[in-house]
Amino acid sequence: MTSVGLEKAVPVNPPRRPHLKKLWRFIKKNPVGFIGLILVALSVSCALFAPFITPFDPSKASLSSRLAPPSWADPKGESAFLLGADQVGRDLLSRIIYGARISLMVGIFGVLIAMVIGTVLGLISGYFGKWLDDIIMRVADIQLAFPFILFAIVIMSVLGTGIWKIIIILGLTYWVGFARLIRGQVISLKEQEYIQAAKAIGGTNFNIIRKHILPNVLSSILVLGTMYIAEFILLEASLTFLGLGVDPTIPSWGGMLADSRNYITSAWWTAVFPGVAIMITVLGFNLLGDWLRDKLDPNMKV
Repeated sequence: MTSVGLEKAVPVNPPRRPHLKKLWRFIKKNPVGFIGLILVALSVSCALFAPFITPFDPSKASLSSRLAPPSWADPKGESAFLLGADQVGRDLLSRIIYGARISLMVGIFGVLIAMVIGTVLGLISGYFGKWLDDIIMRVADIQLAFPFILFAIVIMSVLGTGIWKIIIILGLTYWVGFARLIRGQVISLKEQEYIQAAKAIGGTNFNIIRKHILPNVLSSILVLGTMYIAEFILLEASLTFLGLGVDPTIPSWGGMLADSRNYITSAWWTAVFPGVAIMITVLGFNLLGDWLRDKLDPNMKV
């Protein structure tokens, strides 16, 4: 066989980049979701890799560097801190990176507790109805009657501060949102023909809920959980700002804002950069939640 024959027998495939094309199509179709993913990924990366990417020890104080400005805004060029230092000379960038751990821990674990409690009670209330529905919904109404901040202040004043206490309070307060949402969907779903057919062939209540109802409400649970993570981050920062949240020795965004109250006019960076960190993280989860709602909610599709 000649060389010409060999060249014809072996096709030359042009280089393909299917993954890049899929990514680009995703970005064009879902710009909001992509921005949300990037912001959330940034916050999660800071929380996971904090020990490896922080330039300084977040707890190490140096009075000689007290309220040092950001290195790029220092007219003398003497500051070694990219985002400046706080009132006792601790590096703000390192503390902000470590603060992501506290905020995400409160948001994620608080939502998990609220999600489990609310999902179970919502399924029971919507599926079985009658007196169980009345009891669960009246408890939910009583829960909603208490302002969260006031409720949290009372509990934290009695039990003391601590990150796990904040998580438990958030979980035990916000289960109502999940329960009411899931109850409404279950009431609609249990009247569907396939649910009635499953009952007719002898399916147990547990199996019907597990196999037919729960999978149909998971998308709503996921969307609401994403929204609540952003809200929990704000609530944790608010409680810590009031002195009822995380221990002051632990780097947290709310604690940094509380420490900066007396230095806003003289050292603006101590308040601005922790606030920007909260804004970016909350915005990321809100954008991600909006995108998930648009994708998973059939009522949003044309």
